[in-house]
Amino acid sequence: MDANMNMNPNMNTNMNPAVNPKPRSNFAGPLIIGLAIVISCAILGGAFLKYKTSDVRTISATGSASVDFDADLIVWRGYFTAYSESSARAYDQIKKQASLVEDYLAGKGLDASEYVFSSVDISESTVNNYDEYGNYLNSTIQGYNLSQNVVISSSNIDLVEDISRDISKLLDKGVELTSGTPEYYCTGLDEIKLDLIEKATENAKARVGIIAEQAGAHLGRLNSSNLGVFQITARNSGTSYYSYDGYLDTTSRQKTATITVKLEYDIK
Repeated sequence: MDANMNMNPNMNTNMNPAVNPKPRSNFAGPLIIGLAIVISCAILGGAFLKYKTSDVRTISATGSASVDFDADLIVWRGYFTAYSESSARAYDQIKKQASLVEDYLAGKGLDASEYVFSSVDISESTVNNYDEYGNYLNSTIQGYNLSQNVVISSSNIDLVEDISRDISKLLDKGVELTSGTPEYYCTGLDEIKLDLIEKATENAKARVGIIAEQAGAHLGRLNSSNLGVFQITARNSGTSYYSYDGYLDTTSRQKTATITVKLEYDIK
């Protein structure tokens, strides 16, 4: 055999490994992306935990304040009526009654600026007519009903109460007057309400402070404050007349006003 072996002309005789190195996997890109995802999740999770923690770490309390007061304005309403088959005669009757009412009020010492008469209201009194078979034929006017209102508004509560109780004297004079129940109001409600809001806020803050102290916490910033409804009830009536939308008593001269305030604080 010939010592010089025949070589394949297509065979690469360059055996230097540095020329064609074996490919290696690149782990740098996926590793960086994975680390970024982990870090992002950690940041978001920490932010959510902080949000939930801060949301829970609050404290709140509701304070209240009340005050007794007397009404300084009374409103009394009444009305009188007249009836006649003739509208003219009915009107004369109602005018006469209005004059008697006015004389009565003036005689009691009430000033003319403290009462007002409404316009006269008139309505027809009719009867329906039917034939022998019960079929409606027409309506016939039998007479006329007239009525007129009088409203008293005064700061002289004792006088108006006396008038409302002594109204029977007008009945003796032929005045068919129907008396309403006196209504009692206070003209200084705004001042009362503002004072109660201040006191209820102080009461709520004191309550929050006591709760925080007993829990070993310290108050942070004020988160929210909510004003409750303004209730005015008859004095010593209890809470049975309280309303979600607020209650305004007009039947009692002596009243009690109440209001609530809710405060919420962060705690540290």
